Amino acid sequence: MVLIVVFGVALLIAVLLSGLAARTVLSTSFLFLVGGALVSDGFLGLIHITPDSEIVSVTADLALFAVLFTDGMHVSFPKLRANWKNPARALGLGMPLAFVGMALITHYLVGLDWTTSFLVGAVLAPTDPVFASAIVGRKEVPSKLRQLLNVESGINDGLALPVVLILIAAAGPTSGHAESSLGKIGLELLLGLVFGVVLPMAVIALVRFRHLGAEPKLQPLLPLAIGVILYALCHLTHANPYLAAFSAGAVLTARSIEAKESFEPLGEALAELAKFAALLVFGALLTPSLFGDLSFGGYVAVVLAIVLIRPASLLLSLMGTRFTRQEKLVAAWFGPKGFASVVYGLLVLQAGIPQGGEAFTLIAVCIAFSIVAHSSTDVPIARLFHVDELTDTEVPAARTSDATSAEEPSRVGP
Repeated sequence: MVLIVVFGVALLIAVLLSGLAARTVLSTSFLFLVGGALVSDGFLGLIHITPDSEIVSVTADLALFAVLFTDGMHVSFPKLRANWKNPARALGLGMPLAFVGMALITHYLVGLDWTTSFLVGAVLAPTDPVFASAIVGRKEVPSKLRQLLNVESGINDGLALPVVLILIAAAGPTSGHAESSLGKIGLELLLGLVFGVVLPMAVIALVRFRHLGAEPKLQPLLPLAIGVILYALCHLTHANPYLAAFSAGAVLTARSIEAKESFEPLGEALAELAKFAALLVFGALLTPSLFGDLSFGGYVAVVLAIVLIRPASLLLSLMGTRFTRQEKLVAAWFGPKGFASVVYGLLVLQAGIPQGGEAFTLIAVCIAFSIVAHSSTDVPIARLFHVDELTDTEVPAARTSDATSAEEPSRVGP
């Protein structure tokens, strides 16, 4: 109950300061992260949470599912088919470069073995635009830049997961059976995709029956019901919930724009609540002892991951495209580590890997630094695109991509 009170107080403070945060380097994400750290055992001792506490994995899991579900609902398939080259470059070249680069600095600066180092690289490869909402949620920012960041972040979680699972199997106590787990991982991903496509299509087909359909005030609950069923179904069958969430959101938008429009306000609010709860709980893990456990080489690796590895990998992948220099630099900087990395980091910690504790410490500190760095620089950088009035920022993370599909169509792609 103390945790609920703390969350309520943090939510109230965040709402009251949100107008100020939208105009300055202050961010609501940072407030919840700091709030969680202050009430934890490391400071006030009001709540007692450890990395193996169930609430940590549950809140991070729910937050990632909710964010991916709402992000998927803002994917425009016609626009994606027309403008797929830039996201493909980021995912096909930029992400592997970041993965390998992070593994190299982890091995040489932190001293982890090669398998665990590559595992850290896979965990930190996914990006999360929710911490850069002033960039990806403003129509003044070029649509191709917003689309690049949104599509990249929406898909790279699912691409990183099988690599994470395979490397956990390779590094764990049962590493000799790593090859046998490939089929299981593939099946989980396939089931997630199937559930994410079939369930929303089946529900939309039911709605179109003559005597079925929701009255206006209950229409927002239809996509919510799909999300709840999908989340439970994936966990009951061990299907991949994140691939299912993103694909379900995308299918809902493609098959029923009415469902998307009715659910959007509720969905965004629920995703924000889930995000804030996960940040508060994750912040409670950021105790002085955790930061003290990371070596000097680990801190160097964290800084390099944020200011060198991600920027360099994406800049290389965007060479030859029609992005302006300013747009390339913005896209390269905004590669924040978010809920996917939290969830995958917890998987590493709970897998019993010999160097799992050291890997999780590095991952957790990197996520914390990334959230602070990226969520506090989105507003100043947004002003480079003449975004003058930031208090009415449109919904975060790709929330305007459909409405701006006609922007600069001839300039997209290499």
